[in-house]
Parts: sequence; structure tokens; C-alpha cells
Amino acid sequence: MTNKMNSEQPLGSVIQGSLTEGLEVRLHPDISVEDMRVGKFLVVQGMRSRFFCMLTDVALGAANARIIANPPNWEDTFLRDVLAGSSTYGTINLAPMLMFTPESEESFSPTNGKSTNPFLPSVTGLASFVPQTSTTMELLPVKTIPSHFSQVYDASVDDFRRVFGWEDDPQRRNFSIGKPLDMDVPVCIDLNRFVERSNGVFGKSGTGKSFLTRLLLAGVIRKNAAVNLIFDMHSEYGWEAVAEGKNVNTVKGLKQLFPSKVEVYTLDPESTKRRGVRDAQELYLSYEQIEVEDIKLCGRDLGLSDAALDNANILFNEFGRSWIVQLLNMTGEDIKMFCEEKPGHPGSINSLQRKLMRMDNLKYMRAVCPQNYIDKIVQCLEAGKNVVIEFGSQSNMLSYMLVTNMITRRIHEHYVKKADKFLQSKNPNDRPTPLMITIEEAHRFLDPAIVQSTIFGTIARELRKYFVTLLVVDQRPSGIDNEVMSQIGTRITALLNDEKDIDAIFTGVSGGGGLRSVLAKLDSKQQALILGHAVPMPVVVRTRPYDATFYEEIGEPAWEEKPDAEVFAAAELAKADLGF
Repeated sequence: MTNKMNSEQPLGSVIQGSLTEGLEVRLHPDISVEDMRVGKFLVVQGMRSRFFCMLTDVALGAANARIIANPPNWEDTFLRDVLAGSSTYGTINLAPMLMFTPESEESFSPTNGKSTNPFLPSVTGLASFVPQTSTTMELLPVKTIPSHFSQVYDASVDDFRRVFGWEDDPQRRNFSIGKPLDMDVPVCIDLNRFVERSNGVFGKSGTGKSFLTRLLLAGVIRKNAAVNLIFDMHSEYGWEAVAEGKNVNTVKGLKQLFPSKVEVYTLDPESTKRRGVRDAQELYLSYEQIEVEDIKLCGRDLGLSDAALDNANILFNEFGRSWIVQLLNMTGEDIKMFCEEKPGHPGSINSLQRKLMRMDNLKYMRAVCPQNYIDKIVQCLEAGKNVVIEFGSQSNMLSYMLVTNMITRRIHEHYVKKADKFLQSKNPNDRPTPLMITIEEAHRFLDPAIVQSTIFGTIARELRKYFVTLLVVDQRPSGIDNEVMSQIGTRITALLNDEKDIDAIFTGVSGGGGLRSVLAKLDSKQQALILGHAVPMPVVVRTRPYDATFYEEIGEPAWEEKPDAEVFAAAELAKADLGF
């Protein structure tokens, strides 16, 4: 990509700063401090390098304390104009994120007072460096800072493309997730890097976490970066969902955008049918599939004590896979006799029986299933199909945690076996397709008290060792274990107000202090801070609209919608043509 001259006028001059604390810039007199917004991107042209920076703070300054003590009358516009720029001025703080440096410093030499730097306007009287040959620039982490009085400019389109790439790059799986707050240029995330680690979407209630998640999932599916298993607690991802805007009633789900790539399984077929979901498959689980580890994660929702879980292990060791069915059929006398022969406690087993009877009310639970539905999901994933599991009316926390844990544990076991086989054979045909598992209310699964013993904590810590990662969606990141948060590769965060939640977002992030103010000042809708493994630097974006334009750009050919009456009439005509 060619380097273009930046024709913009300089905004200010660097007056002081440090590598750790950032740069302080004094704005030029003709630049209004009101045009400087937190999260804006600027560049500082140094003597040898060009620094790509984020604006983190805006302040007012005065050359003389007497002016502050005795300010001019607001109606005295003449005096205010006299003071502006010289005695009173605006300052901004910049956090340098990246630097463009010539790949060979020998290609630069001093000039005699006139700049022909391809990044700068021609400025007389300023010693600078001029490329003598090609000006290929290397993108590097910031290891130094520009000198005093280096000039600050608005970031250009070319600057953004050098940093974030472009969506149609044939060598990378880039996906445009939005645009900078004050520019019309795409900001792309690298989906190959995105699926390498577990990731998170965070934000307080009402900030559009589901919208962001749907956007990301659509990008991953469109670019074939990974296959997805989505536990859709509130039926927002598979089929159409209620839109957040006022002008549109619903937005399309993933099945509508990618009819050949997405399969919907439902725990509540009646609810799914009422919503008009096409080709949804029923999903049932049996008591025989439930192990003690599955109900351990639901212990809080079931009200199980440690003693009840200990007795569950005793029952499992005695009865094996039929332990719950045996327990639910036991009378009080049966329990008493069992405890006389085995080291169980009658009171704890009676309590366990009462608590597990709640499962009889779950629509999807059966004593025995005619087929293994989890195996069917595994077969879909291996065929490259993305699977959305809808909960419908079964969206209570007990069902969500039980089903999510049961399915995830077994799929993870399957992937561990496949990964071990691939590592032994080194045969590319044995390589598992990367799997990304999306869970909501993630702090319930990744709470510090239980995370060490849950499958989700294991997956987060494995860093895709077995080709499985998580996409966690949550409004309370402070409820997630710190070790797990430190392993979250990319964090896409909408507005958060709670100090603990903001602190959690920057767990394990160096230089996060300057970004706290940026996060706290996001708008409540369609703005997010993105930082981590999939982007070269933290960036604030206006998120990409999830609308008809997006459908056309990202989805498969439109799935023609016809009312039932039209479908019936077409079928009758076809029968007549065939002589029926």
C-alpha cells in the first residue's frame, strides 16, 4: 500500500510525557478543545518514527494562575479571544499504541530545513528525515516516544489500514466489526487470531451484548474461521430476535443468514415451532447421561449440600448410569436399607432425592432416550455445521447450567481424543476443526469458587490445546475468576459502570490504566472497546450495523420466505401437474 501525504493541519505539539504515562499535547490556538473526544485516534510524527496513539484525556490549561483566579467576564468576548491560545489553551493526553518505523534506518538522512517526509506536509525550518529509497514501514510495539514539539495529526485512512488491515485481504481472515468514532474506515479483527484463544463480550444490561455476539458469530461463520456451538439461552441467535432499535421489529438469526451452515436444536419444540423456526431438530437428554459432575455445577441452583453430593457419588458407584432413576424410585425404606449396607447417609440421600425430583418438570428430560442426541450434535460439528441450541421456555438457570455442562463435557472429551490422534499421526486429515463454544451468564460457570472443577475453566486455561475455545458473554466480568480473565484473548466491551467490572476487564492487560477512562465514557449503545489478541492495539469503535446491508454483505443467498398459504397452493399445483 502506498504512503500518502497527510495534508491535514497539525493539531498540537508534544510538550511532555513518558513511555509509561503517555504524552501530553498542547493544542494549537486554532484547534477547539471541544473537537477532541476520548477514544479518538491521532498520530504523532517523530524524527524517525510515526506514533499511532489513542486520546485518553482532555484538559484545560492556563499560563498564569491569576487568569484562573480572576477569569474574564463571559460577555467580554474580546478579552477571551486575546487570552485564547496563548494564555489559555487546551491539552490532550495520548497513549502511544504502535509505531511505524522504516525497516532500514539507513534509508533516512537529514535535510536542510525542508521536509519531504511522505507522512508530513512540507514544513520549512524543521529538521526532519527524508527517505532516500523506498519507504516501507514496519509496524512495531512502542519502545520509545517522540521528541519535544513533535506535531500531532488526525490519523488518516492509510494509517488505519496499516494497523487494522482491510476486510478483503486475501491473506488474512479479517472481519470488519465497526468504524472509529470519528472516521468512515473499517476496523478489522483477525479471525484466525480470534479463534486461537477464548474470548469475551462484556457490558452492562441493555448495551447490546447479544447484538455484538451475533455480529461476531456471523463473521466467524462467514469466514469459516471455526465451527460454533452456541447455547442460546434467550433464543436470540438461531432465528429472528427482537431488534433493539425502534424502526425494525426483528433482526435475522444465524439460521436465516446461513441456512446451509447452521442447525438449530431445541429443548422446547412447541416454543420453537410457534416462533416459526424452520427445520429445527428436537433435543432430549436422559437421566442415564447425567453424571455427578454434571449436577455438581448445578448444586447452587438445586440447593445441594456437599453431603448430598458425596452421597450422589456413593449412589453412582453402586448403580452406575442408572443411579438417578434408581434414586427417584426408592422409597424411604429402600433408602434406609441401602444405607445399612453402604456408607450412605439417609438424611442426605432423602434430601438429594427431593432436589433431583425437580428434573421431572424439565420438558427435555427423559428416563431413557431412543437415541443419543449429543452424538448427533457432534456429527453436525464434525461436518462443519454450526449448532445453535435453543432453550425456549426452559431458559431457567438450572436448565441452562445442566444442559450446557452435560453437552460441553462430552464434546470436549470427543475433541481431546481427536486432538491426541492428530498429534500422534500428524496427518492433516485428522486435524479437528476448531470449535468455539458460546455461553451466556458466564460468571455462573467461571465463578472462582467452582472454576477449578468445571469443564469451562478447563477449556479457558487450555488455550486451544484441544482446538476448543470459549466465547463468554457476561454483564458481570468481576464475577469471573481472575486466572480465567487473564487467559481471555480478545475482550469486546460495551459500557460498564461498576468499578469492579472495569478492573476485571483490564486483568492481565499492561497499560490498562489509560483505557479505564475510555471505557467509562462509551455511549450506552453501539460503541465498544476492543483489545487483545485479535487486534494489534486497543480500539474504540461504532459497531457495525446489523441490518439489511449487513445481511446482503455477509449472508448466503436469500432464503425466500413464503406464507404458508402460498406454499400450500404451490404444492397443490405440483400435485396436479403430476396427475395426482
